[in-house]
Amino acid sequence: MDFKKTKYGRFMNNRVPSSKRYQPTEYEHAANCATHGLWIIPSILGSSLLYFLSDDQWESITAWLYGTGLSGLFIMSTMFHTVSWKKSHLQRVEQRFHMCDRMVIYFFIAASYAPWLNLRELGPWAAHMRWLVWIMACVGSAYVFFFHEKNKILDLLCYTVMGAIPALVLLSMPNREGVLELSMGGVFYCLGVVFFKSDGLIPFAHAIWHVFVAVGAGIHYYAIWRYLYATGSHMKTSR
Repeated sequence: MDFKKTKYGRFMNNRVPSSKRYQPTEYEHAANCATHGLWIIPSILGSSLLYFLSDDQWESITAWLYGTGLSGLFIMSTMFHTVSWKKSHLQRVEQRFHMCDRMVIYFFIAASYAPWLNLRELGPWAAHMRWLVWIMACVGSAYVFFFHEKNKILDLLCYTVMGAIPALVLLSMPNREGVLELSMGGVFYCLGVVFFKSDGLIPFAHAIWHVFVAVGAGIHYYAIWRYLYATGSHMKTSR
């Protein structure tokens, strides 16, 4: 379906070649800012709740790591889209914010796995993943710094691989509670990628992608709260 030929065509610009960046309309800019900006305060409050539910220092550190990654994702995304909307003439500034926005995604992925890797019993090899995810995040950020927007398909592949490898490791958990929610959240992230790559084809495609990210993150937060913090220390592994 060609949305440009419908009444919704005014909400989006034409598709651009892969070598160029899509320029959202004013409507899309506003939606891009709102769809992640609305989750900044809830993510901070939710992260604080996990911190106060912590039974020991290790759980407190884990809550802080997870909360920083979760809140940082929504904050940086909103900042970048605001700058892209209102200060697009400052190309160097916009580029720096875009790079930071891409880098934060790597640390968000690592932070999303941190509670499961830190607070659940894992196999001997899998235990190393709790450090490997952060190394992967650093490597991914270095890649963004040196090769920002050079190969968009490779960028997407890097995010996908980083999101998939720790998920496979978590299947080794003796306690499988929460795996369903983790899978559901992953499905929303994957479905959202369809819209992430649909700028110029579907109105508000990037904003819809933001909604899928928020839903996936919300499902993962619920699982972390329910199975790792709200259930008490009897569900957690000794470290």
